[in-house]
Amino acid sequence: MSAATALAKEIITAKVGQPAPDFDMPSTKNMETLAENVKLSDFKGKWLVLMFYPLDFTFVCPTELTAFSDRIEELNGIGAEVIGISTDSVHSHRAWIKTPREENGVANMNYPLASDVGGKLARAYNILVEDQNIALRGLYIINPEGVLQYAVVHDLNIGRSVDETLRVLQGLQTGGLCSADWTPGQENLTV
Repeated sequence: MSAATALAKEIITAKVGQPAPDFDMPSTKNMETLAENVKLSDFKGKWLVLMFYPLDFTFVCPTELTAFSDRIEELNGIGAEVIGISTDSVHSHRAWIKTPREENGVANMNYPLASDVGGKLARAYNILVEDQNIALRGLYIINPEGVLQYAVVHDLNIGRSVDETLRVLQGLQTGGLCSADWTPGQENLTV
């Protein structure tokens, strides 16, 4: 067996309905030291939104990250946490977080950014653009038991919607069948 084949067998691929790939990544949880990693196990018992994005200091990314940050209380209010993930270093993340929003920064972030420098987690979620070592815009919802429940991937030029993420998350939390365009407060389908 070649080294490449052995490596491919070690990578767990994310699939809805299956346990989410484990991770332990450097993060901005502690902006001062950058010494506090984020791990999947940190979120056991909570809903988790993983939001992959291509690069710090770009154009669509800050609009998404700040939109989710500005509405973090709504997400936390329904038991969800958020992690932003790119292949940039935590040092780049910190510099971007310290950059004012009016200068294309993401100042005052209300959730951590994690560093997937080698693209290992992005590869496990099948969204790594290998030749550029960047992730597509993937958004994933993991339930409190660590099972992947939702996956959506956008091209690089399309941002994600906080409203849609909240709608899907609340639909998943009902545990029932939700019709097309279901909104929180509506009844689930009965069979």
